[in-house]
This record gives sequence, structure tokens and C-alpha cells, in this order.
Amino acid sequence: MPYKTTILKYTKLIAIIAFIGFSSTELYSQKVKIDGVAVVVGKNIVLDSDITKFKQEIEIRTEGKVSITDCEMLEELMQQKLLAHHAVVDSVVIADSEISSKVEKSIQYFTQQYGSLDKVIKAYGFNDLDDLKKELHTVQKENLLIEKEQAKITEKVDVTPEEVRLYFNGLKESGQLPQFPAEIELAQIVIKATATKEEEERIIAKLNKIKKEIEDGASFKMKAIINSEDPGVTQNGGKYPVTKESNFIKEFKEMAFTLDVGQISEPFKSQFGYHLMQLHEVKGNTRIASHILLKPEIPEEKLKEIKESVEKIITEIKEGKITFEEAVKKYSEDDDTKFNGGLILNPYTGESKFDLTRMDPALYARVNDLKKGEMTYAFYDEDGAGEKMYKFILMKDRTDTHTADLVEDYVKIQQLALQKKKEETITKWSKDKIKDTYIKLGESHRKCDFKKNWKKEIAK
Repeated sequence: MPYKTTILKYTKLIAIIAFIGFSSTELYSQKVKIDGVAVVVGKNIVLDSDITKFKQEIEIRTEGKVSITDCEMLEELMQQKLLAHHAVVDSVVIADSEISSKVEKSIQYFTQQYGSLDKVIKAYGFNDLDDLKKELHTVQKENLLIEKEQAKITEKVDVTPEEVRLYFNGLKESGQLPQFPAEIELAQIVIKATATKEEEERIIAKLNKIKKEIEDGASFKMKAIINSEDPGVTQNGGKYPVTKESNFIKEFKEMAFTLDVGQISEPFKSQFGYHLMQLHEVKGNTRIASHILLKPEIPEEKLKEIKESVEKIITEIKEGKITFEEAVKKYSEDDDTKFNGGLILNPYTGESKFDLTRMDPALYARVNDLKKGEMTYAFYDEDGAGEKMYKFILMKDRTDTHTADLVEDYVKIQQLALQKKKEETITKWSKDKIKDTYIKLGESHRKCDFKKNWKKEIAK
């Protein structure tokens, strides 16, 4: 893949994760005094520390496979700032709901990394949750401006079959044909273990007992620590910031916006089990709530029963009594795959193909030795919600590591050709816009040999 494509990919990634590279409004004036301004693009500023920070992030996140100079990093940052500046000039519209959704995802990511929201706020030197959200709002708004301006510039860019062929031949003649890794396509049949009615009634009764004890003066937090099966009860103090844009399950969000401050809910059900929730405070559009989660128990006899059922399905398929696709429709209980022939989608790409070298290690171990058309044995699994099940997986398709072939890999080559053409379009756009945009380079960076005329030097 071309160098520029790789850098753009990773600068986009770290723009989302390494948000602290941009100072908050409150600390901005102080930071400028102790941190040199590398460049001003329109009304946007890049600090010297941004260059160092983003450069380090790229090297860490690519495990040293991508290494760039300060000048190369500065040029990439200037490119992003140029896009952001002209997105505003072009009146690109960003909905508040889009920004809020990105902010919530960032907060959840950082909370997972640090263990609690309080630790995130403390680690990055913010005053409170509102202060953190304000900064993230600014960063995510800029990210969206950049994305939408790029989409606007390249919206009419397309490649013809002839352009794809010429692109491929160019790579071939220069000895730069890419190596495509081994890829597989998987399908599954899943049978879930559901709790008995009596077990669900036992869980509800236990939660009602806990609720009464809390209403009689017991600590909700202590009851959660003793009883809750949510690991977050110790990682984040048991408290979650909830907004309508959060990635929490529907039932959790709805309950958080139903309760009054201090109120405890009735037991309610979700895919994770049964909950009690208490609302602690309201901050604008955010509800701070904690909960107690109890999961119904599934007896070993029930699990053994389900395993035998799955093994029977495998036998029926092997004996030709039913096709795999027919078995999916008849037996499978997985909502995500039941209606597409059992096809498992890659959670990172949304496509059906998996790069064999970049799979979840547990899944890789199960399918690595399978040939096309072969199935695993029945095995026990749990989903993210802790729901128990037995399943088996079919190796629907498999291709080994190989040098790009125009026929076999046409779609991938087409995507590479399209990406290259889009990059060329943005490069041409950038060269034109640089002429009309206010750009001031710090003296120490004027020695850089940029690909574009950021210095606005007159051609000799």
C-alpha cells in the first residue's frame, strides 16, 4: 500500500484516540507559552508537541512498521488542518447527534482503558466530566469535518475497469504487486441455553429482596459489590455516565431516563440478565447511574442436552439429510447470522472475509486447520452478554496467502485503485487551496522539504 495511504489511515486512528494532543480551551493560552507553534493553517494551529505526540503514536500503533520524520508528520497534520479549515469555509454540516455519539464512544473507550471515569478525568487533567466532554466535542467535531470534507471532494471519483487494469499492470511492471494474506469465510449454527421459568423467578425475588434492604438503609454500592455479576462494579465504582447516544443496551438507557434521582428501579430484564438500577445524578443530557446485575444459572444437565442436539445437527449435515443452509434456518438461534445462511461478519470491517493472521486467537485456533467445506466439532461458547450456548462453524471459503491476481482479487485491486485516485484528487485539491489559505510556518520548520508548497515559494 502506498506510503501516504498508510499514514492517512493511522493519523485518522490516532486523531480519535490521542485526543489529549490538542489542549483544552481553558489550558490553551498556558500551553502556547511553553509549547512552540509549528504552523497556523487558516484558523487552526499545530503545536510542536502535536508533531512529537502523533509521530510516537504512529510508531507505537504500527509496532515500528511505519516510521516517519518530524517534517513528514507535520505535513500530514497540516493536510488535516487544511481539510478542517475548508470544511468550515464550505459550510459542511455536522449534526450534534453525530458528535455526541463519537464523544460517548471515546469516553467508553477511555473508561475501559483506565478502569473508571474518575481515573480518565484525573489522568488527563480535566476538572470534571463536562470539561472532558467539552474537549472531546471539539476534537470529534474536527474529525467529522475532515471526514466529510474528504467525502465531498471525492464524491464523484470513480474508477473504470480499464483504470483498474492499468493500475494493476503498473504495479506489476514495477514489481510492486501486493501480497494478499490468507482469508477465510465462516458460517455458524448456534443453539442457546435458556434459563427455566423457576430460575428467572428466583433471580427476580432475590433482586426484590436486595431492593427492600437498600430502601431500608443498606448501601446500594455495597450490595452491588457483594451481589452484582457486572465486573464494572469494581472497575468504575459501579457508576456509568448514560446518554441517549450511549452504546448501552436499550433497556439500560430507557431505565436511566425513567428514574428520578435517588430512585431504585424494579427488576428489569436485558440480554445480560436481570438488573436493579439507581439514578445518582443528572448532568445536562447525562444520567449517572449504577446497577446490580444477576444472571440466571443454567444447570449442567441443560448444557449437556444442548451439546447433544448440536452434535445431532452436525451428523445430519454430514450424512446429507439436510444442507448447512437449511439447518441454519431450521435450528440456529443466533439473530445476527440466522437469516444470512449463518455467515459470520468481521466485526472490524463489516465484511464476511477474515484475515487469518488477524483473527481472535480463540477463533483462529478452532478454524485454522479446516479446509473449505469442513466443520468444527460442537463447542461451548459465551457471547459478550454472558449468554451460554453450543455452536459449530463451517469453513465456507478459504484462500491462501498470494500475490495479487487481477481476476481473483479484482474487487480488492479496484478498491486500491479507487483509493489512489481519491488521494490524487485530494492532493490536487490541496495544492489549489494552499494558494488561497493563510499559512504561517514556524521558523524551525521552514527548512522542511515538503511535497506540497506549504511555504508558498515562487517556482523558479
